[in-house]
Amino acid sequence: MKQRTISAITQSVWRQGFFGPGHRALAVFEGMPYRETDPFILFMDDRLNLPGGKPAGGPHPHAGFETLTLVLKGNEKDWQTGSFELMTAGKGIIHTEEITSAQNLHILQVWLALPPEKRWTEPFWQRIAMKDAPAIKNENYQILAYSGSVAGLTSPVKNHTPLTLIDFKMKPRQKIAQELPANHNGLIYVLNGAVQVGDKTVKAEQAGWLDKLGNDDSGSEIEFNSLEEDTHFVLYAARPHNAPIVLHGPFIGDTMEDIARLYKEYRNGEMPHLSQLAESQKIDFSRS
Repeated sequence: MKQRTISAITQSVWRQGFFGPGHRALAVFEGMPYRETDPFILFMDDRLNLPGGKPAGGPHPHAGFETLTLVLKGNEKDWQTGSFELMTAGKGIIHTEEITSAQNLHILQVWLALPPEKRWTEPFWQRIAMKDAPAIKNENYQILAYSGSVAGLTSPVKNHTPLTLIDFKMKPRQKIAQELPANHNGLIYVLNGAVQVGDKTVKAEQAGWLDKLGNDDSGSEIEFNSLEEDTHFVLYAARPHNAPIVLHGPFIGDTMEDIARLYKEYRNGEMPHLSQLAESQKIDFSRS
């Protein structure tokens, strides 16, 4: 089996987020062209310690891609710690992210391009709680499979773009190997501690990019070695689309004509709100 390693390590800087003071945001892909991150468009590490009061955020639209939201620290009400949501915006949807009360949250959000042939699919929403994610737990590590497979366990989350999203927590001096299709592009993002892959070490708040092995879907393997206590990182890997996109604000499309059409549909009230989706367009695996 082909062995994978880390081809590059990147580190971005913290900035104030759109929720205002108390919202720290780190754009993991800052300055990187889409051809390098394909099919991932955006990756935000959001850490919020908000006092509440005046509403922050609000309803807004998306179209042409999917949002992947992993809640690392929640409030156990609207945001459940360890939960994962996948929202397929498809041909267009509106959702609301509004905060009015005091909150202490840590959330990772990634935008994942839909394949060109599924760009305008019907909106869909999925959620899986941490307790329902396939898991391996022992005295040395905890592995959660939110999407894709690990060590024979497969997440029930359905994908338009083949996607692997695995959460690793490891004690020091542990080794774990993860299999991936050779043509999948991806990265690890380290939240705490340090991870060694081959001769590269990825530390907290850094992204380590998997090397690219070509276009075939044969198997490959990458081995992670934890170097510090409480090492915590997430792996995102997916099949690239190898097709250009046009990104403008909350939308992506194939052309600027697509973008203009989407803004018109949004202004005309033609996009449904997430809360209006039919039950056939929602899956909450915690209730399955």
